[in-house]
Amino acid sequence: ATTAATTPVGADGCADVDVPPAREDGGQTAPEERLDPERTYDLVFTTNCGSFTVRLDLEKAPATAASLVSLAESGFYDDMIFHRIVPGFVIQGGDPTQSGAGGPGYQTVDPPPADSTYVEGVVAMAKTGSEPPGTAGSQFFVVSGPSAASLTPDCAIVGTVTSGMDTVERIDGLGDANDPNGTPTRPVVI
Repeated sequence: ATTAATTPVGADGCADVDVPPAREDGGQTAPEERLDPERTYDLVFTTNCGSFTVRLDLEKAPATAASLVSLAESGFYDDMIFHRIVPGFVIQGGDPTQSGAGGPGYQTVDPPPADSTYVEGVVAMAKTGSEPPGTAGSQFFVVSGPSAASLTPDCAIVGTVTSGMDTVERIDGLGDANDPNGTPTRPVVI
């Protein structure tokens, strides 16, 4: 495997990497236990563009936070791409199929509070418009700019970026503002 330490880094601060092969949809099992509410849980996402740390919110999304930790510990997110980058809005990853339609094979539901806002650094879970509020699989998005403030409180808020917002901004810069699908201009791999 090629690592950022041995791969040339481009002017945008990201190492050149190949897109890993897509994987099958599903196949994971939902965790049976919640996380200890007396502990703090941080997930570190290491990418070819740098790392960022997410502090999980066990109060707003206990089931979803337990799911993310379980998936991360199993290696589910390893060699997965950010398949959607919309500059000034969100960077999105967590789909094993790399199509934007896949997930772990189960869902959690943690409806967000009615007064929730999606500001820079908020990490929330992607869902389809037809799913109930707070429904989550494995796809997450990091709010990377002010445009997400217009989102209604439908997506489970699972945490906040506590360090590495410069990495999120670097990834955000790899989107094409003229592409409504949010196709990255180059691969970003976890």
